[in-house]
Amino acid sequence: MKKVPKRLQPILWSVDVKNLDLEKDKVYIINQILGYGGMETLSWLFKSYPKKVIKQIFINKPLKVYTTAAFNFTKEILLEIKDKKLDPYKYDISLPRIIRS
Repeated sequence: MKKVPKRLQPILWSVDVKNLDLEKDKVYIINQILGYGGMETLSWLFKSYPKKVIKQIFINKPLKVYTTAAFNFTKEILLEIKDKKLDPYKYDISLPRIIRS
């Protein structure tokens, strides 16, 4: 099994990388790296997961960890999602949560 490199610990701060499983924890890993990663960590991400999987996780399993700039960069540039309207309230940490009854 491929391990998560120790150098990614600052990006994946809420869990010890030794305890992360690339398959079971892919929603957390992918969203954290897309939201907070730099070029080196993004490169590792795209080598570790197919772009199709990264895109599916971003669209279908969003985490509210993105700045407005990181959300737009990920959507428009990294993943080239131009044909789908995504709700920024599900991604952008600076926007308040919408609580519906």
